[in-house]
Amino acid sequence: MTDTALRFQQVVKRYGGTPVLRGVDLEIRAGEFFGLVGVNGAGKTSLIKCLLDFCALDGGEIAIFGRPHREPASRLPLGFLPERFIPPYYLTGTDFIQYILKLQGLPYAAPAVAQMAQALDLEESALKRTVRSYSKGMTQKLGLAACLLSRKPLYVLDEPMSGLDPKARALLKHQLQQLRADGSSLFFTSHALADVDELCDRMAILHDGQIRFAGTPAECRRQFGAETLEQAFLACIA
Repeated sequence: MTDTALRFQQVVKRYGGTPVLRGVDLEIRAGEFFGLVGVNGAGKTSLIKCLLDFCALDGGEIAIFGRPHREPASRLPLGFLPERFIPPYYLTGTDFIQYILKLQGLPYAAPAVAQMAQALDLEESALKRTVRSYSKGMTQKLGLAACLLSRKPLYVLDEPMSGLDPKARALLKHQLQQLRADGSSLFFTSHALADVDELCDRMAILHDGQIRFAGTPAECRRQFGAETLEQAFLACIA
């Protein structure tokens, strides 16, 4: 694998003639934690959909560890959790995790699943229940557990903190730091700039389909003469 986990080069995407991404350039290094922030409708989720080849590009190129993103094999090193994670309501938590691991050719190890559930504050007894009985927070924890159990070199998480209470957020951050220690890369979107400030080596601000800033959180504050990342963000998109 190369030293670059993700590379977006002049990525363009239109929906019905309306431009959503206008020549996006980004590079995420291997082993780096990178946060993408922006207001609703800025194009964050569209960029992820393009990365995963859920929709065709109208221009530009995307590479995953140096391989074109359109090659199915290029996505093998990648674990993904969407913002609107909705597992099949009729499956139990255990069924869902077994299914996801089987799709990836990975074994189901009950002790590892129980450990991950505990690490994310998801009661082991909940895994025996059908997903239709889950709250939003429990559903999010299930998706995160299934994703993190895959042990990938790269994780793409769209609003991973969505629906989590303060305890679960803290526990997830601990798990993400474990990924960092293992050398994994993380590319995630978030509306919580405090999380980006805490977790990320670098970040980018996407606004109106274009990258307005890319660099470290500290560089962002300096560039816009702000004391907080929130103030820097507002100055950037003004």
